[in-house]
Amino acid sequence: MKSTTMRTVAAVAGLAVVAAACGSDDDGGAASAETECEVGEVDGDLRLYNWAEYIDPEHLEAFAGEFGISATMDTYESNEVMQSVIAAGNSGYDVIVPSDYMVGIMIDGEFLRPLDFSVIPNIENLSDDFANPSYDPEQAFSVPYQWGYTGLSVDTEVVGTDFPRSWDLVFGDAASEFSGQITLLDDPRETLGAALKAAGNSLNSTDQGELDAARDLVSATKDNLLAFDTDTSDELITAGESAIAHTYSGDAFTQFLDTDDPSRYIFFVPEEGGTRWVDNMAIPFDAENVCTAHTFINWVLDADEGATLSNWNYYGTPNAAALDALDAELNEFLTSPDVLVGGPDSVESILDTGEFEINYSDAFTEAKG
Repeated sequence: MKSTTMRTVAAVAGLAVVAAACGSDDDGGAASAETECEVGEVDGDLRLYNWAEYIDPEHLEAFAGEFGISATMDTYESNEVMQSVIAAGNSGYDVIVPSDYMVGIMIDGEFLRPLDFSVIPNIENLSDDFANPSYDPEQAFSVPYQWGYTGLSVDTEVVGTDFPRSWDLVFGDAASEFSGQITLLDDPRETLGAALKAAGNSLNSTDQGELDAARDLVSATKDNLLAFDTDTSDELITAGESAIAHTYSGDAFTQFLDTDDPSRYIFFVPEEGGTRWVDNMAIPFDAENVCTAHTFINWVLDADEGATLSNWNYYGTPNAAALDALDAELNEFLTSPDVLVGGPDSVESILDTGEFEINYSDAFTEAKG
């Protein structure tokens, strides 16, 4: 979930025409589309629209090679950017990876295609904790991909170790001590959400007064920032260009591991709380290669492939069958009390606030000036 890049994997592809109609199962379970696809069928090359650094290029190449197609991936830096591309139509993408709240928005906007679970048998590997989420209660349009936290990364060589495990590092008096060495995510819900949590409010607040205060908090710290940056915030801190970075957990941890001294860096969700998010696989409403899309989703849900995915990007997996094969370091990181300073109850998932979403976008634009 970092830099905007494109990766291309070469192979051979064929194309078939697929028709789909919306339906539901007879047992009153998740709604399901009916397709002309078979399990493991591909009908063209895969075009994936994903967060950056979220799947190993060699892993994507393995999928392409296994099914005799090519696979390309474009990346985006925020859910809002992705949503606008898909909503415009004719994006050319077969699979996208929207976060929890954005799934709900895209379902409401009819921008997602119902899934045919008869050709996704590996759905049985999904942990019960991730089944039928609030943003897709019938689990008709999406399948969880990865989960993680959003918090702060700190370079202790610059900041030291005796610092408040608090959002005060970026929004309070402490921020002025590190002026020009702080980055915040270029994301309205994440950054305004952090400011809302700093003030003791929900990151899903629909109180205009609370949102205005969060806007003012972000605006007030603007002069202390190196940048609003989603693409490279984790890289900037390990390159020594920043000392405090608003980052995603897996991005931070994998970046730390690439340095000579990973112990120099700390990632944590501040004591006031932060975001716990779930990213999901979904198929755009006008996707061309629907069978290939279903096959990719089913492939990611395989136990071995799910473990390979998480062991590369160091995010949590919703794939229960993959848990036993996760790296010990990853399990330790995900369960460490040093990561969730305020405890499990301090984190929230970003929810769709309906018509209030535009208020977040407007407030963020105003805060950035």
